[in-house]
Parts: sequence; C-alpha cells; structure tokens
Amino acid sequence: MSRKNRVPLSDRVVTAAEAALAAQHFVSAIDVLTGIGWLDSGAVERWRRGQIDCLEEVIQTGLPGISEAMRLFQAWATARGLLPSETAYVDRTARRQILRFSRSGNPAIEAAYRTHWVSPELSEKKRERMATKASRALELVVIQPLSTEWTCHRCGGTGDLLMMEKPGPACLRCVGLDDLAYLPAGNALLTRRAKANSTRHAVVVRFSRTRRRYERQGLMVEPQALADAQRDREAR
Repeated sequence: MSRKNRVPLSDRVVTAAEAALAAQHFVSAIDVLTGIGWLDSGAVERWRRGQIDCLEEVIQTGLPGISEAMRLFQAWATARGLLPSETAYVDRTARRQILRFSRSGNPAIEAAYRTHWVSPELSEKKRERMATKASRALELVVIQPLSTEWTCHRCGGTGDLLMMEKPGPACLRCVGLDDLAYLPAGNALLTRRAKANSTRHAVVVRFSRTRRRYERQGLMVEPQALADAQRDREAR
C-alpha cells in the first residue's frame, strides 16, 4: 500500500477498539494492538505461558509507534466515556507470576497496558463480574507432545506430558503437577464436578497437524476430587 493510500493510525486504532467493544463490552490494549495487526495472537499466548519476557518484545513496531497507538487508544476511550478497570495479568505457569508488558517495566506504562476500558452501559453488578473474570488467572496448560523425544530443561527427564517454560519444556514433576490425575475429555458432567472439587487443575492439549492448532484432550485434577466426582456420579 502506498503512503498516500495508507489508513491513518488513528483510524486503525478506533476501528479495532470499536470492534472489540462491540464484541465484549470492554476493550484492552491487547485487543487494539492485535486488531491493527501489530500483535500476533500466537505471540500473546507464548507471553501468557511465560515464554516471552515482555509483550513489547513481540509487538511488530518500535516504541514510538507503540506509544502513539496507546495514546490514541486512551484518548478514544476517554472521549467515549468508557470506565477504566485495571486488570491483573498472571502467566499460565505453576508459579503464577505477574506478566510484564513493557521493556522498561515503568509502573505507569504497565498500568496503562493492564487497564481495560468498560462500557458504561453495563450495570455495576455486570461490571464487577466482568472485572473479576478478567483478573482471574488463566488455566494452566499441559501439553501432550506428539513425540516422546523431548528432555526436561530442569532435570533432564522426559514423560508423556509437559509444560512449556521460557527455557524449554519441563516435566510435571519439576513444575509440581505430577500428583494430579488425568481425566480424558468425553464426560462433560464428570469433568465439571471434578474441576469444581479440585483446588488445582490444568487443561491438557495436543497439537493437531491437520487443523494446525492445539486441541483439548482432557483435564488434570487432584485424585481425591476425581474420586469424589466419580462416586457422586455412581450414587445418582
């Protein structure tokens, strides 16, 4: 696209923000940066899994461009009368560390990234529920590898399941999840009960070569929670 025909950044930001707001009644910096094409959803997922130090490392433009997009986004949100709601972002590792957005780690910049802008048309109760849901830690993800030829970067071991960390794959023993029991997908009611009774759980996924995406295979839950759920099912 020639410079003459290029859509101004301000228009691209507004279009992305309006689309996200219409779809979910709130909009975040990630929504906008993804919507304008500067941030890949796969990179966001790797960041959420703790494999990337900070989100700005994978935003496909320099810091001046990022700063301008953030300025335009905040100006639009303020002009639209949206309500700011600072949201917690923690990674999808067993350590549940706070995710970092900026290279500098400046608290004001981090807060700007974490802020979700919410529609004032929602009731206070709905806004509270939305804020609680947004701040809830994402589920842990355990991978069922296509090949057993992998090595834990911590202990040098291997296994049928792994969790990805920034240095590489880690076995469940090293990440503290080896005491959980595997519940294959297929029985939705049993899965819901076991998950509800388990203080810890992790989703098990496997990569599909045909669909080119990770697909859910089951759930890791505490053995007692699974036993209780199975007993409840049999008692009915």
